[in-house]
Amino acid sequence: MRDVISLVLGGGRGTRLYPLTKYRSKPAVPLAGKYRLIDIPLSNCLNSGLNRIYVLTQFLSVSLHRHIRQTYRFDQFSGGFVELLAAQQTMDTGTDWYQGTADAVRKNLRYLQQPGIRYVLILSGDQLYRMDYRKIVESHERAGADVSIATLPVSRSSASGLGIMRADSSGRVIGFVEKPKTDAELETVALEPQWLEQQGIESRGRDCLANMGIYLFNRDLLVDILKQTDSEDFGRQVFPRSIEQHKVQIHLFDDYWEDIGTIKAFYDANLGILDEKPSFELAMQNAPIYSRPRYLPPTRCEGGTIRRSLIADGCTIGKGCVIENSIIGLRCIIGSNVTIRNSILMGADYFEGDFELSIDQQNGLPPVGIGDDSHIEGAIIDKNCHIGRNVRIVNEANVVDSEGDDDVCMIRDGIPILTKDGVLADDWRLGG
Repeated sequence: MRDVISLVLGGGRGTRLYPLTKYRSKPAVPLAGKYRLIDIPLSNCLNSGLNRIYVLTQFLSVSLHRHIRQTYRFDQFSGGFVELLAAQQTMDTGTDWYQGTADAVRKNLRYLQQPGIRYVLILSGDQLYRMDYRKIVESHERAGADVSIATLPVSRSSASGLGIMRADSSGRVIGFVEKPKTDAELETVALEPQWLEQQGIESRGRDCLANMGIYLFNRDLLVDILKQTDSEDFGRQVFPRSIEQHKVQIHLFDDYWEDIGTIKAFYDANLGILDEKPSFELAMQNAPIYSRPRYLPPTRCEGGTIRRSLIADGCTIGKGCVIENSIIGLRCIIGSNVTIRNSILMGADYFEGDFELSIDQQNGLPPVGIGDDSHIEGAIIDKNCHIGRNVRIVNEANVVDSEGDDDVCMIRDGIPILTKDGVLADDWRLGG
């Protein structure tokens, strides 16, 4: 697989994931207590024998760069690397920022034009799934394709937010509609009733094929396309045009896949990991999820009740706590008699020592962590938050969206979110 270069697209501003993207890029958003979103495609690459990887980003990339530098290191004999390609001013590309996914790749073509590269695998940095990319390379070569695209069978009810394609009996793409809104549009790309069964996949009422945003290009073809056109986006421009002029083949994928594009999707995907039989299993010996190694003590629990939850390393949980169906991130300090339900706590980047605690006291701040007798339900608590005693973060008024007080605690998709480094004083109430 040394003839494959992988490109992970870091995405745009991540406005739909705001405020989790207030201080970081989308791929750097924490996941499942100890990972980041970028760890998913990078782990899939490494588990597939692909170790020559570029990550393209331009917004708030400092924490992402730090994470990649501290996590993905290769010995000098493997030839592997994970490098960040941030938007930059050069003599060739000018001063413009990336105008889209295809434009981002165009501005970095020189990294693809190395000797010995046959294929370019293009991935998204904000999706949750597990895939062996060797299979898409194998099916691509077997079909003699110019471009291959990973596709997911979906029902018509899910099709309006996705790119939907139609394929013939050989798997060649013969039609495509981006986010079809009407029945007439859907009819042009809907599959025949028995098509999936003929491919060895149960239909279960699904009659559409969704674009997963995972593309495998013959390298020379991709370079020619990007040099000869001014297309800015793969999904909306490059891919539809390729269908007309080249052999584009589907690669069927029938397993868990989630686009972490909104706060609701992020929240549901995280809590879905807590299910008794999770759709996305973290513990797989043959396909682990890699992340930054940390040297943290085991979590200490002084007494309480913990049900169906993930507790990361370095936490301290006080007496009388109730934690249910929640994710507790690294270095969480939780006081006594705290209730946490259906929530995601991202933890902290550091432990506070005597000096930091004295600074908090001088500034009238509670320590980093959750104060005694607080109640958090159905919420997301970002990193390094100072939450006082007897604080209540519960959306009891069922507000859908709210900016909150000074953008510290806002509501998105009905989910309260305390922003990174946020401070809530003793006795604070959501909506109070």
